[in-house]
Amino acid sequence: MIGGGRIGEALIAGLVEAGFAPKDLVVAEKSPTRAAEIAKEFGVATRSIADSVEGADVIVVAVKPSDVDAVVTQIAAGEIDGEQEQIIVSLAAGIPTSRFEPKLPAGMAVVRVMPNTPMLVGEAMSVMSPGRHARPEHLDVVRKILGTVGKVAEVPESQIDAVTAVSGSGPAYFFLVAEAMIDAAVGLGLTRATATELVNQTMTGAAAMLDRSGETPTELRAAVTSPGGTTAAAVSELERNGLRAAFLDALDAAKKRSVDLGRAHE
Repeated sequence: MIGGGRIGEALIAGLVEAGFAPKDLVVAEKSPTRAAEIAKEFGVATRSIADSVEGADVIVVAVKPSDVDAVVTQIAAGEIDGEQEQIIVSLAAGIPTSRFEPKLPAGMAVVRVMPNTPMLVGEAMSVMSPGRHARPEHLDVVRKILGTVGKVAEVPESQIDAVTAVSGSGPAYFFLVAEAMIDAAVGLGLTRATATELVNQTMTGAAAMLDRSGETPTELRAAVTSPGGTTAAAVSELERNGLRAAFLDALDAAKKRSVDLGRAHE
């Protein structure tokens, strides 16, 4: 694991909780203080990048996009071997697999992943895209790793910017809706503490229904929306104020920004 930030730590925690032995995990973190914290918390070894990649089956790059080039250079300087079937897993937003492949041994598998912040609570939606040399068996390994912290999907890399707009940035949309509902509830006379509890649990319960009921969002909404009732009145106002169009524009803007950021890192 190269990078011991929040996402890197969350993945380590998921792996350990899933039964991966700490002795099989190595972290390369440039901050000595942070490295010591992770080593103490999870019992994993901490080493330099060049030392950590030697003999590693999977090398996870969980650093800021601006640090990727320097990290890949250090990976290539380590004892890596394309014939060992080592896999590079990139969690760096906006960085295509083509940025990795030319600097690594010929044929080394690179898998690009777009995670999201619910990884911090074991409920991530991680989406992986294979590079040119990544085969189904490589993806199976990555799927097993990511599955320790949530659900996993696969798309072609050409669709990763759309994924970024939907699930990568998606948690912020839900937080914004929760924030707006809490403010509206306070405006109706509830205390902020009560409003927060009501909204948070309502969103948690609704998410559980989406995940477990087997029904579509449309079916679930219709079941709550009695003709002429309170929910129908509220939904009518949301539709009148252009909720669907606002989300369409928002996701389109996020996708375009993802494309721009990817180009900026070329």
